[in-house]
Amino acid sequence: MIEVKDLEKSFGDAHILKGISATFEKGKTNLIIGTSGSGKTVFLKCLLGLFDYEKGSISYDGKIFSELSEDKKRDLRADMGMVFQGSALFDSMTIAENVMFPLRMFTKQSKSEMMDRVDFVLNRVNLPDAHKKMPSEASGGMQKRVAIARAIVNKPKYLFCDEPNSGLDPKTAIVIDNLIKEITEEYEITTVINSHDMNSVMEIGEKIVFLRYGLKEWEGSKHNIFKTDNEIVTDFVYSSNLFRKVRESLNK
Repeated sequence: MIEVKDLEKSFGDAHILKGISATFEKGKTNLIIGTSGSGKTVFLKCLLGLFDYEKGSISYDGKIFSELSEDKKRDLRADMGMVFQGSALFDSMTIAENVMFPLRMFTKQSKSEMMDRVDFVLNRVNLPDAHKKMPSEASGGMQKRVAIARAIVNKPKYLFCDEPNSGLDPKTAIVIDNLIKEITEEYEITTVINSHDMNSVMEIGEKIVFLRYGLKEWEGSKHNIFKTDNEIVTDFVYSSNLFRKVRESLNK
């Protein structure tokens, strides 16, 4: 579980995060949603420990990040997996080498032990024969699955995904959503997904935090997001054709 209390972050005179408090639950897909400029990316980078913040706290299963020693912070980062928006695979490495990269960085495993783990996670994301391919030989959907394999290869407690469906067709996006949800439940990971895709909210939004202008505007699940009387949230949700159809069906 990740607990955020009264988080504030600024860049110069720009006050980006304005006292955000939220809880992200273990074994669930937690989504951060909002329009461009809402603070989603800055919030996610604070959760990852990439940005310092002026006020508030972030705790990971009771460990407050700002109170940890540098060694303990490194240990905590080793428990984090990240799926980047553009997959961020190394072009000069094979898919197997890409997936192995966190193991080489954070563990002292032998080559054979690392290879066994690479085999396991590539099988888990349904890419059993992709080891020797280069990223340029993989489709967008395959690259996302490789990115997920790399993110979970070190058995993380926390998984962060930045717009994991960016650039994918709707059918592939659903496959990626469901894969992330399955892995989250299977390994009891605390998963936080930064998304603007309302289809993802509908598919896997077990916990949703809606940001607007650096403030937490709403918090709930995909089941009660339709019932909120917060007009700002409903305007955002029903801006997609899919959700307009859902609202029409609910009102019949």
